[in-house]
Amino acid sequence: MKEKIKERKYSWGKFKRELPLHLMILPGLILVIIFSYIPMSGLIIAFQKFIPSKGMFGDQKWIGFDNFSYVLSLPGFTRALRNTVIIAFWKIILGLLIPIVFALLLNELKSRFFKKTVQTIVYLPYFMSWVVLGGIFLDMLSPSGGVINQLLTYLGGDSIFFLGDNRYFRPTLIVTEIWKNFGYGAIVYLAAILGIDQGLYEAAQIDGANRWRQTWHITLPGMRMIIVLMMVLSLGNVLNAGFDQVFNMYNTAVYETGDILDTFVYRLGLIDAQYGPATAVGLFKSLISTLFISVSYFLAYKFADYRIF
Repeated sequence: MKEKIKERKYSWGKFKRELPLHLMILPGLILVIIFSYIPMSGLIIAFQKFIPSKGMFGDQKWIGFDNFSYVLSLPGFTRALRNTVIIAFWKIILGLLIPIVFALLLNELKSRFFKKTVQTIVYLPYFMSWVVLGGIFLDMLSPSGGVINQLLTYLGGDSIFFLGDNRYFRPTLIVTEIWKNFGYGAIVYLAAILGIDQGLYEAAQIDGANRWRQTWHITLPGMRMIIVLMMVLSLGNVLNAGFDQVFNMYNTAVYETGDILDTFVYRLGLIDAQYGPATAVGLFKSLISTLFISVSYFLAYKFADYRIF
């Protein structure tokens, strides 16, 4: 009985100590519920022959999985799925590796002022929307007057239509996405590096370890948990190749390599007004993403002993 009372007192005391943290996340939790969970009632459209004039909860005709069968039969769906997986895969892999390498290199700089300056410069593109960046890249990569192609022709090369040639459009999407976001990732990893005990480096120096050995045996193991966290979070985006970026940069000439599930849903639902099939694609994408993030979390717990909760 006394143990139960002590346990209750401990739980209540822990709750009071963590109350400010709960209140801090409350506004974000409310927004997630309003904009992410309440609209999930619209998923029923995926199983209906939806007619907008009857309303969301009107007398709609239930057709089971016919919308899914219809979508799978469309020739553009397989192409969009393939492009989404390829683009998302490279964005996830490079989006993990490049910020880690950059953070390690930036950490080696001795000048604090120069380090902060570089860190600020590479972080700025993260705050710019793809509406703005899309226009900038359209001008920079223009085959006629773009600064990139002017440089290529000046060096003796040929002009490249980066945003109109299927050979170059997919790499262009990947490179520009990494350029925009790697500064944010580098800051996360730099914060993890700063949390490593400096005594470990001093002990390694005494033992004769060079900078490479210190990085391999101290810095990278010290970053392990944050690397696992970023990997777990990124795997949930395996079917999210970036609608904002692709929509602002693609055109009909590059549908073969640039059309992704999100743009496919956009044309199917908002342009062709096929709301049921479009919702079916969105539901399919959400289920696959949930499966991947669940599996990645299980593997992170099993092999790296990492827990979010």
